[in-house]
Amino acid sequence: MRALVKRRLWIAGLATVVVMGATGAGAWFGSEQSIGVVRYGTGNTEVLAVRGDLVTLTRTPETGKPGTYWLEWTGSYAMLGDVVPGAGDRVTRKVLRGHVPSAGTPGWFGNVPPGDPEVAWGIGYTEIMVPTELGPAPAWYVPGEGDTWVVAVHGQNGRRKAELKVLPVVHGLRLPFLDISYRNDQGAPASPDGLLHLGDSEWRDLEAALRHARTMGARRFVLYGTSMGGQVVGQFLDRSPLAALVDRVVMDAPMIDVGMTAEQGVRTHHLPAFMAGLSNQVVRWRTGVDPDRLSLIRRPPRVRPPLLLIHTVPDTEHPIQEAYGLVAAGRRLGWEIRFEPFERGGHTEAWNVDRARYDRLVRDFLSPGASPT
Repeated sequence: MRALVKRRLWIAGLATVVVMGATGAGAWFGSEQSIGVVRYGTGNTEVLAVRGDLVTLTRTPETGKPGTYWLEWTGSYAMLGDVVPGAGDRVTRKVLRGHVPSAGTPGWFGNVPPGDPEVAWGIGYTEIMVPTELGPAPAWYVPGEGDTWVVAVHGQNGRRKAELKVLPVVHGLRLPFLDISYRNDQGAPASPDGLLHLGDSEWRDLEAALRHARTMGARRFVLYGTSMGGQVVGQFLDRSPLAALVDRVVMDAPMIDVGMTAEQGVRTHHLPAFMAGLSNQVVRWRTGVDPDRLSLIRRPPRVRPPLLLIHTVPDTEHPIQEAYGLVAAGRRLGWEIRFEPFERGGHTEAWNVDRARYDRLVRDFLSPGASPT
C-alpha cells in the first residue's frame, strides 16, 4: 500500500513538473513572438510557368490572396496584380510593374514593395544617417517642398521598405518623406539587450529622427506608423517634448494595446487564454518593459493630433477590436479620429486589397486645407 502511495505521488509530481515546464515553454514562446528579433529568408514560392506577362506560382495561403502584391528574387522584382481565375491548384497573376521572372525561379511573395524608393517607384532619394542615442541609424529621405515632413515608422521586425506603399501619394503632394529605421533593424544599432521593446524604447529613435530632420529644415511633421510603428508613434506623442510639432498622424493596423495583441497571439497559436498574461510577465522580466503601460486605449497619448486610423477587419495579428477601443477612447476625449475599416485583407494589407481607396484616404487627409474628419 505504501509503495502504491509513493508511486502515485511520484506520478503526480512528474505530471506537475511536465505541466509547469510546458506552461513555462509556452510563456517563453509567447514572449519571443513579441520581442524576439527576426531576420527573414529569401524564398517562400517558386515560379512554375510564364506566359507573356502572366506568372504562375505555387499556391499557398499567401500567393492566393486577392489584391496587389510583389514577387522578389535575386536582383529583381515584379509587382503582381490580382489572381487570374482558372489556375486550379496553382496561382496565376499578371505582372503590373518590374520584370518578368523565368520559370523555375525561387522568390519571395509578400505585401511590401521591394528595395528602396528608386527601385519600388522610380523616385529619387538620399540615404542619410540619423544620430540616435545608440549610434547612427539609416533612413531614406525623399525631398519635397515646404517644411512639413512625413516621417514613416515600420512595424515589429519590419523593414523600411514596408512604408513605401504610401510614398507615391506623399510624393504626389510634394511633401518631404523620411523613412526611418530604429534599434535592432538591419544596419541600425542593436538595443542593449538585443530585444524589441514594443515601442517603449523605440520612440526615442523616432524622436532622434525628428531632431535630425529639424537640422535639415523641417518644422512640422506628419507621422505615419504601421503595426508596431503605431505604438512607437503613440509613445512618442505621449513622452517626447517634440510631440507638439506633429500636425497629423496616419496609423495602419497599429499595435494599439499590447495586452490585446498578446491575447490575439495565443488565439492564433491555439494556446490557453491565460498564456497571454504569462507571456507578458516574461516580456516584463526579460526587458523591464511594462506591457500594461503600452495601451493607447487606457493610456491615450498626451498629445493627440488628428488621426487617420486604417485597419482591416480580418487582421489576425492586431485584432480590429484594438481599433474599436481606440475610436471609443477618442470619442470620450474629443480626439479627432477618422476610422476607416477595410472588409478584406490581412495584417497591413489594406493598401494591397484596395489601393485606390487607401491612396484616396491618405491623399485627402494630408492635402493642404483638408478637414481631418
